[in-house]
Amino acid sequence: MSGRSRALSGILGALLMLTAGACDVRPGAGDRPLDGLRIMVPNTAGGGYDTTARTVARVLEETSTASDVQVFNLPGAGGTVGLQRIVDERGNKDLALQMGLGVVGATHVSHGTATVEQTTPIARLIDEPGAIVVRKDSPYRTIGDLIGTWRKDPAGLRVGGGSSPGGPDHLLPMELARTIGIDPKKVHYVAYDGGGGDLLPALLDGKVDFATSGFGEFLDQIDAGQLRVLAVTSERPVAALHGVPTLKASGIPLVFDNWRGIVAPPGIGAAARRRWIDALTTLHGSRQWKAELTRHGWTDAFATGDTFKAFLAQQDRAVAGLVAELGLN
Repeated sequence: MSGRSRALSGILGALLMLTAGACDVRPGAGDRPLDGLRIMVPNTAGGGYDTTARTVARVLEETSTASDVQVFNLPGAGGTVGLQRIVDERGNKDLALQMGLGVVGATHVSHGTATVEQTTPIARLIDEPGAIVVRKDSPYRTIGDLIGTWRKDPAGLRVGGGSSPGGPDHLLPMELARTIGIDPKKVHYVAYDGGGGDLLPALLDGKVDFATSGFGEFLDQIDAGQLRVLAVTSERPVAALHGVPTLKASGIPLVFDNWRGIVAPPGIGAAARRRWIDALTTLHGSRQWKAELTRHGWTDAFATGDTFKAFLAQQDRAVAGLVAELGLN
């Protein structure tokens, strides 16, 4: 596999480790549940960030780690509207942002003033491979069928994704196109806000020919037979998608993983940062969270504190280079 095709996944793999030493502090059994926590989702309801944030809130409550955790949506500009809000909320110890690779990418495309390095890193939660998805009546039965048609007419196929330019759903088809010999600039990419939000009906209604997104957002429709996954972008097959090949197994040398995590506003102080980290560490160790990982097909990628901070810095540099290479900045 070429270094270019694994610009993101290589960094993910190198830093995908548990931080047991840095994350073994948990609230005591006698502690009262945290109250007043709010998690901002920087895209529409139904998308990957939204699903993750609401799952986090529910498990925090189910484990009595926090009570009445509020989740709200503030979509716009690929997540950078939410990022700007977090940066502007300096010192707000009760607010956090559900974010991931898409927000990092959007900062390098939208040229906004807020950056992820201005936030307070709390925790990386999960990894999720991408998927190449079509509706049930699509003429493309295999990834080979799709690639064959796409090569003949790159601009003729509409590729849908649940992120703005620079986000994972956008970078994935660009990397896939380049890997199979298509000029990324010829790809007809159509952006929607949130994979399971606006992208899902567009895919089901035939407004796009195929979608590139995290498969966890489509599991209900996949199980119901409304959608079909042609391939996943992980190193190994995904247990939740029995019989679906990886791109590598299909002869396409590309591995691409997405991730999601939580950051807080700048200037919240060490004690408030510790409170968030302890709460998410308790969540990570719970049977409820482990069950959610299985249910959504998520990969545990838990890392907190300085480890997550270093990961964010590495991701920022890697995405900046990829965006520049694709001519998106």
